[in-house]
Amino acid sequence: MKNNLIITIEREFGSGGHVIGEKLAEALGVPFYDEAIIERAAMKSGFDKEFIEEQEQKINNSLLFNIATNGYYTGGSLHDQIFIAERDTLIEVAQQGACVIVGRCADYILREGYNCLNVFVHAEKEDRIKRVVEEYGVKGNNISSIIDKTDKQRARHYQYYSDQVWGASENYHLTLNTSRFSIEQAVGILKDVAELF
Repeated sequence: MKNNLIITIEREFGSGGHVIGEKLAEALGVPFYDEAIIERAAMKSGFDKEFIEEQEQKINNSLLFNIATNGYYTGGSLHDQIFIAERDTLIEVAQQGACVIVGRCADYILREGYNCLNVFVHAEKEDRIKRVVEEYGVKGNNISSIIDKTDKQRARHYQYYSDQVWGASENYHLTLNTSRFSIEQAVGILKDVAELF
C-alpha cells in the first residue's frame, strides 16, 4: 500500500461500513476517522459535538428553515457551516497521510490531489435490520423505517454537497455487499485491494 493512500467508505445504515473501516484501519496500521471528524470539526467551528452529530446530515429544504438559519452574520446556514468545518478537518487529516475515513462526503471532498480508494458498502435490507437490532442495539417495531430515514438523510446530504448520487457505482472504485461477504472477508478484500492500489 502506498504511504499516502486514503480509503473512503460511504455506507448504508446497518451494512457494517463503520466496523469494516475500523478493522481495516487496524489491519493496515493507519488512523481511522469517523466520530473523530465530528470532534475536530466541533473544535474548529465552535459548535457542540452533540449538535453536529444531530444536525450534520439533516439538510432541510424548507424555505422558513433556510431563512431562519441562513445568516447575514454567520456566513451561511448552520448545515453549510458544519459541512465546511468537516471539510476542512478532512483535508487536514488527509494531508497527514494514509488513513481510513467513513462518511462525510470524503470521496468527493478529496477527489482532487489525493490518492483515494473510494468504497461503498451496502447489504440486503433484512441483514441490515438484523445488524441494527443485534449489534447496534436499536429497539422498536420501526427498524426498517429508521434505516430508510437514515439512508435518505445520507443520500440527500451527499447529493446536496457533491451534486452526485449517493451509492451510484460510478462514484466509487469498489462496492461491497455485506450480505455476500462477512465483515472479516470485506476487510480482507479491501486490504488486498489497498495493497494493489
